[in-house]
Amino acid sequence: MPADQQPLEPLTANEEAFVRELSRVMLALPRAVDADITREAQLPLSEYTPLMHLSEAPGRAMRMNELAAACSLSLSGMTRVVIRLEKQGWVERTKSEQDKRGWNAVLTESGLARLERAWPAFLCSVRRHLVDHFDGHDLPPLTAALQQVATAPAGRG
Repeated sequence: MPADQQPLEPLTANEEAFVRELSRVMLALPRAVDADITREAQLPLSEYTPLMHLSEAPGRAMRMNELAAACSLSLSGMTRVVIRLEKQGWVERTKSEQDKRGWNAVLTESGLARLERAWPAFLCSVRRHLVDHFDGHDLPPLTAALQQVATAPAGRG
């Protein structure tokens, strides 16, 4: 063990229970939301999510690598999704104006309309599977804690 690290301390029973339940949620929640919006809106979560991020971006455009990071996908995985969205007329790929090497994904009017049609199914699903379970809890500190976890540098102990 490196000298600058503290000795390992086992998780308490409460910490262990928290980690295990969070692991279950991380797997079950996306599956449940995907099943709901695919059934109700015929749009899988893998396509809804990039449309959502693009709709919120300035000019409804993002560099492909930024969109991939926002969607927690590799650049090649995001490229495959964007090609599917492009074939449906919901997204266009354009050369980056900044360096002419990179590509941007741009949400089309048709893509925005598709997102707006799917949004009620997404909203109902995330409320039912997640938000409603936290009724009465103080969400801002929970949100802040999740943001800390999500933005911690990789490999940080």
